[in-house]
Amino acid sequence: MDTIERIKEQISESTVLLYMKGSPKLPNCGFSSQASQALISCGEQFAYVDILQNPDIRAELPKYADWPTFPQLWVAGELVGGCDIILEMFQQGELQTLIKEAVAANASENASAE
Repeated sequence: MDTIERIKEQISESTVLLYMKGSPKLPNCGFSSQASQALISCGEQFAYVDILQNPDIRAELPKYADWPTFPQLWVAGELVGGCDIILEMFQQGELQTLIKEAVAANASENASAE
């Protein structure tokens, strides 16, 4: 599977996905740390990909997403944005709503599929 296919698969399989440097418990940059803390504060589980461990994704995702920097937050298959947007949305209460609605919609889709 090529890198773009892997990225598409990761995005489609995860309701909330953060591409970041490091992990939420051990972030390797301040922006990734702030973004993951905002997501943790939303109270829903989220997936992450450490781009430092995946140099192919680190190289290809900015082209695929048309977004040059990391972290990158994807919710329900859509790019939300980077650290500044994540923090601004969190401070205004928009991120919490977006995350909870996406997780609830995904849960109801999965329940109706069974």
